Amino acid sequence: MTTVLLAHASADLYGSDLQLVETAVGCLDAGADVVVLLPSDGPLAERMRAVGARVETFEVPVLRKAHLTPRGILGLGVRTLRALAPMTGLIRRLRPDAVLVNTLTIPAWLVAARLAGVAPVCHVHEAEADARWVVRVGLAAPLLLARDVVVNSAAARDVVVSAVPALGRRTRVVYNGVPGPPASPEPDNDAGPASGSAHVVLVGRLSPRKGSDVALEAVARLRRTGRDVRLTLCGSVFAGYEWFEDQLRARADEDDLAGAVQLVGYADPWAWFARGDVVVVPSRVEPFGNVAVQAMLAGRPVVASRTQGLAEIVRDGETGLLVPPGDPAALADAIAALLDDPARAAALADAGRQDAGVRFGAQRYRAQLGRLLVVRRTVVRMVPGKRRPG
Repeated sequence: MTTVLLAHASADLYGSDLQLVETAVGCLDAGADVVVLLPSDGPLAERMRAVGARVETFEVPVLRKAHLTPRGILGLGVRTLRALAPMTGLIRRLRPDAVLVNTLTIPAWLVAARLAGVAPVCHVHEAEADARWVVRVGLAAPLLLARDVVVNSAAARDVVVSAVPALGRRTRVVYNGVPGPPASPEPDNDAGPASGSAHVVLVGRLSPRKGSDVALEAVARLRRTGRDVRLTLCGSVFAGYEWFEDQLRARADEDDLAGAVQLVGYADPWAWFARGDVVVVPSRVEPFGNVAVQAMLAGRPVVASRTQGLAEIVRDGETGLLVPPGDPAALADAIAALLDDPARAAALADAGRQDAGVRFGAQRYRAQLGRLLVVRRTVVRMVPGKRRPG
């Protein structure tokens, strides 16, 4: 049996974490044994075990936004060198036929896989288009160790290949596969906003990149015009970004937003979509945008930023509305337009649900990753005279 090793930097259940579950299912469907390496136990580990994957924990250096400087990348390289020996030993013990490194944030696994004799695949979920050239090159250079590079949008591919043109031939776009809602949850009126209010929902990390602050300012603008609009933020912060949540809570307590904003932490997105009149995805940077697809699959009208992968997901005026990133006035106007025209909002939501099901279906994604990581490996091993891959 083919063994596939999936290495990841988080045990949470956000976008790239959930996508790794779909990768695991695709490999399992193709007949592989799947082992997932995570830094700790947690919600993602539970989900992986539930689908039939094995889980091992191993903490490695992780690249964060704060490291996106020449000095930061150099420091990560030093920590990576110190961790390589035990990482390589772990891969040799597990003897995988294929290794997938999920995200650019753990390049150490690319190095360790090569040292262990396996040519890895890297699934890129980042698109740091605004970073300095030297930083973009530093991020993309480890991908030269990969046999294949999978990116989740054309925008992400452009960032990778513009930094290191030699990656062009091995880089392919595979749009994320996003499962639809497990059921159609009924709104929980006790947990949602007051009856008669318009309810705006944002699901995702509490982060400047996700535009949580932009959503607050947009709702504040709407409320200052006399509209009874309320906002729910579903998500938590990365360790070290607690200051941003503190800022959001302080802004939510100001007079124009007092009592109109809920921060509920990590929560079931489907239940909150069911309570929302409009779902917003106001990211400043977004290589793909699973939440936008989820909201579309849930049949909710979506307003998203016209940036990177979101502009590939949402067809402006056809399956949702797009607004400039970082522009609370434009976001407020788009929300108001949908609230004032329920028929248009419903038509956009219906078109979005159908389009998302076709272009971003989970089964399509699982089959593509299963072929890349399992079927291709099996075929290579069966060809006479071919050595074991890697």
